[in-house]
Amino acid sequence: MPVSFALSWAAIGLRLRFADRGLDRPNHRSLHEKPTPYGGGLGIVLALLAVGVWLGVPTLHLAAVLGLALLSFADDLWHLPFWLRLAAHLGAAAALCHQIGLPVLWWLPAMLAVGWMTNLYNFMDGADGLAGSQGVAGFSAYAAGFALAGDAVLAAWCAAAAAACAGFLCFNWPPAKIFMGDVGSIPLGFLAGGIGLVGIWQGAWPLWFPLMAFAPFVLDASTTLARRALAGKRVWEAHREHTYQRMVQMGYGHRGMTSRWSVLMVSGALLAAGLLAVPAWAQWVAVPAWLTFLAWLGNRTIHAGRPSGRQ
Repeated sequence: MPVSFALSWAAIGLRLRFADRGLDRPNHRSLHEKPTPYGGGLGIVLALLAVGVWLGVPTLHLAAVLGLALLSFADDLWHLPFWLRLAAHLGAAAALCHQIGLPVLWWLPAMLAVGWMTNLYNFMDGADGLAGSQGVAGFSAYAAGFALAGDAVLAAWCAAAAAACAGFLCFNWPPAKIFMGDVGSIPLGFLAGGIGLVGIWQGAWPLWFPLMAFAPFVLDASTTLARRALAGKRVWEAHREHTYQRMVQMGYGHRGMTSRWSVLMVSGALLAAGLLAVPAWAQWVAVPAWLTFLAWLGNRTIHAGRPSGRQ
């Protein structure tokens, strides 16, 4: 939506007028090499809230976005304890389960799924253009899914989320002028999981659809977490072991890595939306095939060695 894009773009442009404040300084776990302002996610959140109010999106959805954004902004500034952030993420997921009338028996798995999606989006926000590109692709797929199901309000809001991410990408595409920060990645992750749950419960799409729409993020974050857990490492600590991080270190660079991932993100989103129009048996053949391909590609990329040069 043009309004959402314009709001996000303008708010981030305003934030850059104070680019010397709130800098993300490189450390041994960073992929960037010079101090870069963070907080670009504020533009995305502003667009989501403003357009959401105008569309009449359920108040709880807007309150969750605002609450998580404020908490995450505080975390960007003061590094809040992990347990406090996790409690807020699961609490927002529980409130959503109550709001949509999900049976109590399903609350725990739903809360864990939404909580994981909330955090994995944040884990994957570590390279120029990556989280914004996934937002454009994933929420565009959600918009198409809700449109096909006849839910005009949520279709428009998801389209607004995609447009807001596009506005952010104007400043975050490699080389990034600003980073999203937790203030943007946490609310986007919550919406990816929460709105995905809403669509499943309302019958807008099958169980596999949210996974397909955000498959590159889900697979990379989940497999990396599993590897770290099996190695006895602290899974909640920052690191440089994700596939996308390894690709940057291998010599692809931010632009080369993000360009390749964007092709996969868009392809997966288009495939997910297209599969909604085919029989269920075809869906359950195509979905595992696509996920297997992504897993194979990620494993092959990690073990392929360095590319011929930076891009």
